Amino acid sequence: MSGSPWSHSRSSSISDDVDFEIRGQELQFVEIELDPGESAVAEAGAMVWKDASIEMSTVFGDGSGGEGSGFMGKLLGAGKRLVTGESLFTTVFTHQGKGKARVAFAAPVPGAILPIKLDDVGGRLICQKDAFLAAARGVSIGVHFQQRIMTGLFGGEGFIMQKLEGDGWVFVQMGGTVIERELAPGEELHVDTGCVAAFTSGIDFDVIRAGSVKSMIFGGEGVFFARLRGPGKVWVQSLPFSRLAGRMLAAAGSRGGQNRGEGSILGGLGDLLDGD
Repeated sequence: MSGSPWSHSRSSSISDDVDFEIRGQELQFVEIELDPGESAVAEAGAMVWKDASIEMSTVFGDGSGGEGSGFMGKLLGAGKRLVTGESLFTTVFTHQGKGKARVAFAAPVPGAILPIKLDDVGGRLICQKDAFLAAARGVSIGVHFQQRIMTGLFGGEGFIMQKLEGDGWVFVQMGGTVIERELAPGEELHVDTGCVAAFTSGIDFDVIRAGSVKSMIFGGEGVFFARLRGPGKVWVQSLPFSRLAGRMLAAAGSRGGQNRGEGSILGGLGDLLDGD
């Protein structure tokens, strides 16, 4: 597959070493190419299209088999997904024919699909709980809890995160524009808690107070920041889904659907004059 800056040719690995290409700009989808017997796993409802020789099956958990082959092992894997707010099930797409076949998965929000080879980042990636889109068969999808009490109380979306482990390709969805930062040992980056998209296992994640009391009350940037300390890689997203959804709900509820526009000179004063 060619014609995209995000494309891949195969190498040896334990997970299925799939070929792929990322297509599109703001609303992207990933097109995965499978050899006979190879599989990809994805969130339910993520598929855009597939070749007829690719068969679908719904399984408990992530389909990696990492929790054991028995019913209790599968139930444990599914339970981990439930904690992160995902479905109990994933869908496995397996090429049962000859030659090559393709299946495509799309991100649900404007942004970017980032392909990451897990063995290039130490075999583990920590990401926001709604970031996982698809992966090669063999990747384990678990749950990651922040250990510090302050992080648990005030970390917001960063408290319960997804943990992706293995050596294969994973495809994670991130909102808006995505920036990758490599942090040196001891180097710190302060980020809005919702904008932390993913980081490698060497990163120390904590929350800190956002400046003075005045800044916390009137600054509009939230009471706490996420503090990310190296060494490791960090991916920051400019438009987390929760922020987008919040703005849409606020706009839909404003004036009962009547659009005055965010740039109105009267703004909230106009609502008061109208008796709202």
